[in-house]
Formats: sequence, C-alpha cells, structure tokens
Amino acid sequence: MTDVRTVQVTFDCADPRAVGLFWNQALGYQVPPPPPGFDSWEALDATLPADQQGSRWAAVDPNGVGPRLFFQRVPEPKQSKNRLHLDVRAAPGLDGDERMAALESECERLVAIGATRISRTEPAPPMEGGFIVMADPEGNEFCLD
Repeated sequence: MTDVRTVQVTFDCADPRAVGLFWNQALGYQVPPPPPGFDSWEALDATLPADQQGSRWAAVDPNGVGPRLFFQRVPEPKQSKNRLHLDVRAAPGLDGDERMAALESECERLVAIGATRISRTEPAPPMEGGFIVMADPEGNEFCLD
C-alpha cells in the first residue's frame, strides 16, 4: 500500500502577509500560532535580517482538514496565467440558477475583500456546472466552483 502524503499550497507573491490574510478571509483559515519561544509572528520577524522580514506567511484550516497555505515573497511580478489554480468550492451540491446565485454571492463577498472578477462560465450540462474565474489581490487566478 502506498503512503498518502499531505500537501502544502505555496504562493509566490510580493506581499505574503496581505495575500495570506486575503486567503484567510476567503477560506475561513487562520494564522497558525508562532513557534515556541515567540509571543507573535512579529516578534519572530524582528529577529530576522531586514531583507527577510515579512518574507513569509502561512494560513491553516482551523479544523485541520484543508492543506496549509504558505506565502513567500519573490522579487519578480506575476508574468502569466497560473498553470495550477485553486477551485474554491462555494456551491457544492447546487445546480443551475441556484448554483450560479450562490457563486455570485460569494464572488461579491470576495471582491469586497480584494479579489477581482475575471469571467463567468454558464452551466452546460452534463459536463459543466458553471463557475466564476477570479484573481486574488496579486493576480493569482482561482475559480469559484
């Protein structure tokens, strides 16, 4: 039998804290506690060389179900469409107009916290239930599904 592995999803970004806080709000995630010996992440950050301060951030599912998200600062801006993206399950089990209304509602909430709406694909049964393509505050694409 093969061992099952867990995954961490890593985002390259210019502002790890800002992108991480967006995804906390988007997914209901939270900031993990700082390592032993530190009262806060800011206290740990203060011990790092100036060029490394603010270079990393993390978000975790408070229920321990979803993958850990890790955000790392990179010097270059985003260049093109993601080759991998997240599907945020905002309307599981819903179909047709009810599904699209739930996706639109979640889209509005995410736009209010910094996301950008890119496009909407209408349902086309039996293969396509419909979805909305969005981007986080730094342009990383994701779908509301």
